[in-house]
Amino acid sequence: MIKIFKTSKNVILNIDEYFDNIELGILNFKEGVNNYLEGNISEFENNLNIVKKQEEVADAIIRKIENDFYVHSLMPNYSSDILNLLEKTDDIIDKIKDNLSQFDVEDPYFPEDIKNDFARLVSLSVESAENVIPAARVFFTAPSLVKDKLQKVIFYERETEKLAIKIKRTLFKEMPFLKLSEKIHLRYFTLHVEQVAEASKVVAKMLSSLVIKIKM
Repeated sequence: MIKIFKTSKNVILNIDEYFDNIELGILNFKEGVNNYLEGNISEFENNLNIVKKQEEVADAIIRKIENDFYVHSLMPNYSSDILNLLEKTDDIIDKIKDNLSQFDVEDPYFPEDIKNDFARLVSLSVESAENVIPAARVFFTAPSLVKDKLQKVIFYERETEKLAIKIKRTLFKEMPFLKLSEKIHLRYFTLHVEQVAEASKVVAKMLSSLVIKIKM
């Protein structure tokens, strides 16, 4: 266990709660997009409201954690790196909230021919996020175990990118019945779903770097 958390139980409890909120947000993002694709709008709206709440709670918790680090001078050599890690983790739920909000506001039309691929894209992107949170958790208790948990993050991020390219190619080369504006609109949503996996990859790289620093 990282030294500070042997004597600062409140900090580790806040960090656990912080990750709990992000994980719940990730779950509701996946359910929310699937509900949208299936036309379950009331359920989608419920998912969106939960994600908004979890994002607000996560922001409040991270402020508490930052305050504890500065007030108690926790890990002065690494505090900025650790707080930056938590901020980058917060980017994941920020992007999730923005994504669902865009579905709500812009009401994109998904042809039946592409719904399955898009649902799969969301699933892959979410897998990347779902795997990086346990890696971030274990960093605070057993940093030596982080590396093994990051391989899946990178794998799913790459799979997300590959499927996103396939979807874009399908939109522009195999769907002549769609208007150009509709193709561009769906490409826009594809890009934003990709960003969830990309944000997870950023966190994974930061975790790798931090583990090396702490060992030195």
